[in-house]
Amino acid sequence: MLESQLPLLVVMLALGTAAKVFTVATKGEPGGLSRLGPAVLVPERVQAPALLVCAAGELTLAAGLLLTTHPLFRWGTVAFFALSTYVLLELRRRRPDAGCGCFGEVSSAPVGLRSVARTVVLTGMAAVSVWAPVPGWAAAISPSWLLAAGAAVLLLLSPEIEELIDRVRYRAPCEQRRGPAESVTLSRLRSSGTWRAHRGELTSAEPYDTWRELCWRFFAFRGHDGDDVVFAVYLAGRRPAVRMAVVGAQEDSGSLPEYTPVSA
Repeated sequence: MLESQLPLLVVMLALGTAAKVFTVATKGEPGGLSRLGPAVLVPERVQAPALLVCAAGELTLAAGLLLTTHPLFRWGTVAFFALSTYVLLELRRRRPDAGCGCFGEVSSAPVGLRSVARTVVLTGMAAVSVWAPVPGWAAAISPSWLLAAGAAVLLLLSPEIEELIDRVRYRAPCEQRRGPAESVTLSRLRSSGTWRAHRGELTSAEPYDTWRELCWRFFAFRGHDGDDVVFAVYLAGRRPAVRMAVVGAQEDSGSLPEYTPVSA
């Protein structure tokens, strides 16, 4: 039973490899890689190579799990997913607007708890599989119910499924689609925990300015201390991410993200 999750690990690593290579090969929009981890954490000139190095590592681990029982690949997979968990937590702290990049540009949504939980689960699966007596191919031809259970958990923890469904429905990435009405986005903001945590800092519940930047809508409010309090609401997903930043009154308007006001 220890080997039951090996096929899932191989599939996840292979999918990650293919998606990252495709993202780099198609290049996407200018600056697109700067919103994907691990490219977020390196200078722009090496963002594409960083994704390709990550893809090469995933492919090597996938091949090793599939064909051998060597502990180097087993423990390497544990280390890879454990490190991925750390990177995602760092992205949530340092770049809350960035996606995990786990599956290329499909993983462009801001890192949420589901993505972090998924890497934690994968780390656990990899750790359990370290002592499996057979390689991945042998486990794949004799699947158990634990394999189906693991697959269900990973699907539940994968926000990319929703993004893929949206792309099939709308045939365009989030930043190119017409977003929900401004009033709808504002309602989502006011129902969020971020809003409730900072509502007391605002002089009014109505924003004095709003604009859209790619897949985010920003709402600017005046704070009691004279600072600007800016909320950002992600425009995709049933439970969109909400971020907040305070811009000091002594800073000029250039401190806010550059934008062109648009109607929702």
